[in-house]
Amino acid sequence: MKSIVFKYLPVLLFPVLIYGCSSSAKEESNAPLIIEESIVQLSPEQVKQIDLKLQEVQPREISTVLKLSGQIEVPPQNLVSVSVPLGGYLKSTQMIPGTRVRKGQVLATIEDPQYIQLQQDYLSTKNKLGFALKEYNRQRELHTAKAGSDKVLQQAENEYRNFSIESKALAEKLRLIGLNPAKLTEDNISRTVGIYSPINGYVSKVNVNIGKYVLPSDVIFELVNPDNIHLNLTVFEKDLAKIKIGQQVMAFSNAKPDKKHLTKVVLVSHALNEERSTAVHCDFDQYDQKLVPGMYMNAVVQVNNDKVDALPEDAFVNFENKDYVFVSNGKDNFKMTEVKKGGTEQGFTALLSDLKGKNIVVKGAYSLLMKLKNTTEE
Repeated sequence: MKSIVFKYLPVLLFPVLIYGCSSSAKEESNAPLIIEESIVQLSPEQVKQIDLKLQEVQPREISTVLKLSGQIEVPPQNLVSVSVPLGGYLKSTQMIPGTRVRKGQVLATIEDPQYIQLQQDYLSTKNKLGFALKEYNRQRELHTAKAGSDKVLQQAENEYRNFSIESKALAEKLRLIGLNPAKLTEDNISRTVGIYSPINGYVSKVNVNIGKYVLPSDVIFELVNPDNIHLNLTVFEKDLAKIKIGQQVMAFSNAKPDKKHLTKVVLVSHALNEERSTAVHCDFDQYDQKLVPGMYMNAVVQVNNDKVDALPEDAFVNFENKDYVFVSNGKDNFKMTEVKKGGTEQGFTALLSDLKGKNIVVKGAYSLLMKLKNTTEE
């Protein structure tokens, strides 16, 4: 009996071996064949299962986004340096950086003996001018009546005109330090003068302290008018032709990237610096007072539509922070190729790498990536 079992044992095992081999072969046929780490070979059944579709690169009009950076700046007409025209000692001030001021508001009080002397000289000259005018009119009447000489009349006229010039010059000096000559009398002579704000805005710098003597050349305050603060962006030579007057630019700060500020290009400088870049000035549609001069900003601008090579979005896959497409190498053979992407519009993405004339997988690329990576990791 034992001999019969051993006699027929190979016969019994043969179907089992055949079944096992056929099952293993079937599993191998369903697995993609990895020729290289970036190349996958599919069987016809796998191609149908994934429903792969191929397409060549096609030219399409896709608007591109230009990314820029820059700073908030103040135009020269909105940045004011305040000084004391005749110098003097700072008697008082309430100003600190950031203080809001109105046009005509007193910023500081300055005192000096020369202010007293200037007022005295003006009032004295004004009195002399009145006397000279009367004398000139008297000599003119005498000359008309043939009772005076030409020389005396000319001297009276010359003296009157000299006092008139001196009086007007002193009056301008008084206006220069903020005093009104028309309201100045011998009863209101003052040793102090006020320094007034010439604009609406805020104080950006205070360069003096009480008791300090300031010269006419010293800047004691710096004021900023924020009404016309603009964004100054840096554009490199290669992108300069893409920028046009009137283009809308969306700006945002590093601190609040979700807060967008709409601006418009108002001026493009065409003078390149050593870094082969130039400045583009943009005005804010609605200025946010939280944006201060010197703040760094990022910006994006939609440039004119360009006809570029493009593929459907599904053709691209991302792996380890790099972009790839699968390029057909022949019969069901595909190579994962790294590429550079551009802008996306209406379901198509610009392809910045040269793959003209190549058949690209535009449907099923992600499935190929999964099969390729899962197989190489086994």
